[in-house]
Amino acid sequence: MNEIIFFGRNKYPTFIKYEPERIKEPMKFHFENENEKQNEKQIKQISSGRFSTIFLFKNGKAIKYLHHSNPKPEKIQIEENIQKVTVGSHNEAILTKEGNVFAKGREINPNNPNQFINISSLIEDTNDRIIEDVVSGANLIYLLTSNQNAYGIGANTVGQLGFDSKTLRRTENPILMMKNVSKIFSGNTSTHVFLLNSNQELFTCGFNNFGQLGLGNSRTEYKIQKLTQIQNIPKGKIIDIKCGIYHSIMLIEDEDDEYQNQNQYQNQNQNQNPKRKLYSCGNYYYNGLDETNDKSEFTEIQLSLFENDDILDFSVGYDHTLILTYKRKLIAFGNNSYGQLGIGNTIFQRIPIQIELPKLLFDISNYHLSCGYNRSFLYYSTSFSNLEEDLIKLFRRKEFCDISFDTISREKIEAHKLILKYRLNQNQNQIEKLQEIISKKSIKESNQIFEMIYSNRKINPKLYSEIKEIINSNEKIEETMKRIYLNENENENENENENEKDFIIERKENQYKFPKLILIMRSELYRGMFLSVTNDTSNKVKDYSELSNKSFQIFEYWIYSNQIKNGIQITQEIIDELETGIDYFQLNQTNPNLFDLLISKFQKQKQN
Repeated sequence: MNEIIFFGRNKYPTFIKYEPERIKEPMKFHFENENEKQNEKQIKQISSGRFSTIFLFKNGKAIKYLHHSNPKPEKIQIEENIQKVTVGSHNEAILTKEGNVFAKGREINPNNPNQFINISSLIEDTNDRIIEDVVSGANLIYLLTSNQNAYGIGANTVGQLGFDSKTLRRTENPILMMKNVSKIFSGNTSTHVFLLNSNQELFTCGFNNFGQLGLGNSRTEYKIQKLTQIQNIPKGKIIDIKCGIYHSIMLIEDEDDEYQNQNQYQNQNQNQNPKRKLYSCGNYYYNGLDETNDKSEFTEIQLSLFENDDILDFSVGYDHTLILTYKRKLIAFGNNSYGQLGIGNTIFQRIPIQIELPKLLFDISNYHLSCGYNRSFLYYSTSFSNLEEDLIKLFRRKEFCDISFDTISREKIEAHKLILKYRLNQNQNQIEKLQEIISKKSIKESNQIFEMIYSNRKINPKLYSEIKEIINSNEKIEETMKRIYLNENENENENENENEKDFIIERKENQYKFPKLILIMRSELYRGMFLSVTNDTSNKVKDYSELSNKSFQIFEYWIYSNQIKNGIQITQEIIDELETGIDYFQLNQTNPNLFDLLISKFQKQKQN
């Protein structure tokens, strides 16, 4: 049975019929009638990017909704069973249970960006073509092979593949980034990456304009084009890192000796979860730290909402973050222009705030979060990190290269034994006792035993009463709205209205002045800044969009006039630059929008 909760942008496609474009509070999502057969199969994963959202079912099939295009879903035609899907800004990738990765996108296959190709087969080392994990970035894809090697394919405009962008702007073949990698972390819209090796050493590269790489003093370098080790990482085991365009969030699990020596079964019975903490770095509008400066080093997000609770899951979109706890708290912060925070309005939220959830049908420990470009999903799935998938991963390793699910009983049981050691980390006597019991069972019985053991690894806490609502921000929101939209001056002696003041965008050696009201009308990025409930009085910001002067002049003219200035020669390079700029400034889709105007003028100029 499925349960999917949705909030955020509800247009192109319309995920929930008869509802407005901006769904500001969590609502139940249901597949349309023509997908009833798929609806009967349990959801395994949801991945949403800028141009598409993919729903993966537990039976290994997937359907896709295209944004700004056909509102009806389409089946993904891959012959092999799908294990994982991941959607980036301009790309999609699918990992199959056989260890192949099929991908599509303009930077992956520029000659035919809408066609899936097997990118794992393009790895030069034929012994390294079995893929264990796949992760999407904004315009590229990262691969982790069964030999624990990390590859990248696609864009390298800011060194996000770990190579000098002047000599390697992009690659259509997977390129080896680093060996001995245990995990790869990135984000559907991010241009940076983190690689964790088996010694828990963390490396990073890519765009660092707001300190989102967590390198500390290296904040002054806005591009890190070589994999660089992060020296000051928080103490504990790195569980996950998820990246937005401007910030990164890290989940750390405590590894104190007292916890490690405890019996894990006792922990499960007493509901003593390992303590998990969230750390953040990057732009201060999006990092959830409620400070007025960017953080170039991972800093703990300390909230009273986390007290006597533990982090179950979290997700990061383009510029918003959601956190789910074991006590059914859903916490959000960041951009909320389409209601993607689910807090009942569209006000930018720098201070983490709790979302009121609808009544959930199932145990909270089996819910997961997925943040898209301007959408959010909370969904029920019991298939994440299950025993079968861990077995699949181990089967792909060198020591299991000859083992498959069709092997004889002894080999399966031996694999189960290693899974037990790997997942439960129990003492040798307990392992031997369980091995003795399992070795006398049939395959079916041994599978059931291990499923039972593994399902209990994720501790199910007791149900707690619903927590109190947080309403202290309402007055601040009203006050801000009045000031912006009703032209009420905060200072009676001041003749100039707040949103008529110049806001300065600094880029390179120049400064560009815009009235705040103009930017509010055009750009979701600055609308979020100016409508923040925090007391930010700054009137300038640096532009890291990397637009050329000519492209920025086109952008500046459009901001005021909603037109392309006459006499400007449009090139493909300018179109590519401004498409990236549209993402960066989060420009409203005003009719006609900037990209459509560029394409129209470009085509007319070619005809002439």
